[in-house]
Order: sequence, then C-alpha cells, then structure tokens
Amino acid sequence: MVLTPRGLRFQGRIYPCTIGKGGVSARKVEGDGATPVGIHRIVGMLYRPDRMARPADWALPLRPGDLWSDDPDDPDYNMMVRAPYTASHERLRRADPLYDLILLTDWNWPYAVKGRGSAIFIHQYRRPGYPTEGCIGLARDHLRQVAARIRFSTRLVVPETG
Repeated sequence: MVLTPRGLRFQGRIYPCTIGKGGVSARKVEGDGATPVGIHRIVGMLYRPDRMARPADWALPLRPGDLWSDDPDDPDYNMMVRAPYTASHERLRRADPLYDLILLTDWNWPYAVKGRGSAIFIHQYRRPGYPTEGCIGLARDHLRQVAARIRFSTRLVVPETG
C-alpha cells in the first residue's frame, strides 16, 4: 500500500483518500495533525460487530468502553485501553461511522516514544477531501475492499512527497 498524490495505491488500484490536516511529515509529534512519513506495518484490524460482518478472520471486535490513550504522560500512551480511563484518550466506539472499521499501523507502537504521536489508523473518512487528525481516510466501500485483501503485516508506505 503506497500513499501517492492521487490516493492510496493498493493491488493495482488507486483509492481516493484523505490524510492529516498537517500534511505529511517526517517529524511527527503528538497533536500536529500530520501523517507520518515511513514504512508502517498493519498490525491489527478492529471493527464494529453491531454495524458490519467481520471483515477478515484476524479482525477483532470493538467493544463498548474501548479507548486509545493519546496522553504522552501516561504509561499506556499510544495503546488501546478500557474505560474508565482518566488520562486523555480517544473513544474507539463512536456514534459516527468513522471507526466502524480501523486498520492499525505500528506508528510509535508498541514501544511509544513520549510525544512522537499516537494512533495512525486507516479508517473511513468524513467526506472526500476532509482531512483527518493524521490518519488516512478512505470511503467506506473502499476501506472494506482494502480490509478484505490485506494481510497481517501488510505495509503502508508514506513517502515524503505524499
């Protein structure tokens, strides 16, 4: 999977996508809204079982109370955690469909460097052209197509030119 100026190239197709509002950055930090440059492994897949069928045999269901820590001062920084959780976090089971299906990358994981940035996902975008907080966003049907074809440890390549 390669991020190109035209979209996300995967298995001979180009999928229109959105990236972080901070553009592409080789110096990613927490809260900059940038999509980090690099070669990132896909290390997991999460999905809402109340909204879709299991997209791959290795996908794990999102449960109520699943969160992602984005607090650089917390020992669980850039890890999936469970509610109740008092440190800064992002709710994974959202009312909107953005996180109905999440492909997890290994950005700053599993051994997070404080402040280097958390949670670079591939997930559904809000609408075409609307930027993310640093993740890569795809149309729902395109995300499902990609999810059905990737394998554990598929790589996402984000070049400096994006």
